[in-house]
Amino acid sequence: MLWIKAFHIVFIASWFAGLFYLPRIFVNLAQETNDVASARLLLMARKLLRFTTMLAVPAVLLGVWLWLGYGFRGGWMHAKLTLVLLVIGYHHACGSLLKKFENGANKRSHVWYRYFNEVPVLLLAAIVILVVVKPF
Repeated sequence: MLWIKAFHIVFIASWFAGLFYLPRIFVNLAQETNDVASARLLLMARKLLRFTTMLAVPAVLLGVWLWLGYGFRGGWMHAKLTLVLLVIGYHHACGSLLKKFENGANKRSHVWYRYFNEVPVLLLAAIVILVVVKPF
């Protein structure tokens, strides 16, 4: 199980790296007025979302494997799983926002994306605290 846990951590870290960077591309897209630069940023965002999604799948599957193998119980696990569902929702929201940029339908400012960019940091911090400290 230690190998599963190690690979789970690697995929989680990689997945979150993509979730940290993708909204930064959105900040730049929201500010960009040059069509050529916007096209380049959209290409980067599409490729990053695809790669990040490929990292999310084994991260979640390995997490389920650990959950079934260890049989974790307790309030901390329920809270963690709720936050994991929020991370998956955030990932999905990034895909929806990218589609809006691709369709020229973005209505949000770069400032909004700067705040949106902080969400995965808060989710990751809360998840790590729950897993390590197991407060309840």
